[in-house]
Amino acid sequence: MKPIVALVGRPNVGKSTLFNRLVGEKVAIVSDIPGTTRDRLYADCIWNGVTFTLVDTGGMEILAEHRIRSGEPVDILAAGSTHYVREIRAQAEVAIRESDVVVFLVDTQSGQTAADEEVAGVLRTASRSVIVAANKADNLDLWDEALEFYALGVGPVFPVSALNGKGTGDLLDEIVASISQASLEEETDAVKIAIVGRPNVGKSSLLNKLLRQERAIVSPIAGTTRDAIDTPLRWEGQDFILIDTAGIRRRGRVQKGLEYYSVLRALRAISRADVALLLLDAWEGVTDQDAHIAGYILEEQKSVVVIVNKWDAIEKDTYTMNAYTEHVRHELRFMDYVPVLFISALTGQRVHRVIPTALEVQAERHTRLTTHELNKLIQDALFQHSPPSVRGQRLKVYFATQDKGSPPTFIFFVNDPKLVHFGYERYLENQIRKVCEFKGTPIRLIFKSNRERV
Repeated sequence: MKPIVALVGRPNVGKSTLFNRLVGEKVAIVSDIPGTTRDRLYADCIWNGVTFTLVDTGGMEILAEHRIRSGEPVDILAAGSTHYVREIRAQAEVAIRESDVVVFLVDTQSGQTAADEEVAGVLRTASRSVIVAANKADNLDLWDEALEFYALGVGPVFPVSALNGKGTGDLLDEIVASISQASLEEETDAVKIAIVGRPNVGKSSLLNKLLRQERAIVSPIAGTTRDAIDTPLRWEGQDFILIDTAGIRRRGRVQKGLEYYSVLRALRAISRADVALLLLDAWEGVTDQDAHIAGYILEEQKSVVVIVNKWDAIEKDTYTMNAYTEHVRHELRFMDYVPVLFISALTGQRVHRVIPTALEVQAERHTRLTTHELNKLIQDALFQHSPPSVRGQRLKVYFATQDKGSPPTFIFFVNDPKLVHFGYERYLENQIRKVCEFKGTPIRLIFKSNRERV
């Protein structure tokens, strides 16, 4: 999971300029006009071997928002952002909640302002690591004046010039150090289970049924859950964290604003989960979007349980469940190793099987084959079906071993990794699963040259 670092501050302090500087390319629109950046902008950044996601946000005009609420006149801002004051602030607050580290930008040339104080007040309640970047410190005098921002009382102050890059190295060092500390604080033995799916398939209803109490808002209106919500659960002596997420829509149907970033937050929930519960609507079957979400889970190499909800509303006979299972496995054919449960979050039908199945799938991530067992099955597989010839050469597998990583990872030492055809790789995976199912869990096959073998 990549940590998230949010750039926040009042308008026109140079957030987008610093964003472009740290990312290394002109991604954000840079302008002297306050209010240019309305939505949040994401990009990956790497420093000292640590990769994190940097988020540019619109300026937080809290004082202007107060005037709007009280009916006072507000200056007309350029770029038409007056009408978006509340939305910009809301999106910035989502970015703060979503982040591991917050970089609070201020303007050294303007000095500390009432607007900076208002933003600092929001950050004091955020329970996030905050770093103050005193921007526009373009000379030594301004460099010294930047220290006055310690009076905000939210975090260490680093003078920088986003325009020429001065001081950004020290700022990045502090960001990486803060990320490392945040990662240590988040370590937990609890199994993290993300409940994901399209809007209105019953994610919050399932959460509530699992908790046996109303913790999440449940509504028939699609899109009620905006953010990922973590809820602790203790079940038969085992600690869990249940993560209820916003529904993930198709890209073309995702509206700008909070809903768009709800989707990004749901995708991040998948990345930090141990097991994903992929909810389907029994009425609608497996849709293209369900397959897309399954693809997201697979990309993150997470274990998964497919849960068909609203099963109580389906007319059934003796063969319905088997036929539906075949339908699910056909449509999600790249995840044919996953268990399928049929439940009703409304009535509680089979909900008691959800946690045990998730725990079983989680345990599969740590299953190991002995080196002898693995190499025997690989040699048998090679004997039964020889690798295809590629440009007159044929793949040779000298040795295989299982790495200690999660998910289960198998390293093959071969004569030439370029000779591995995708179809043959899938064949070897299927042969491994015949010996050990690795239920609900993806496995990785890594091919290395035999010269790399120690």
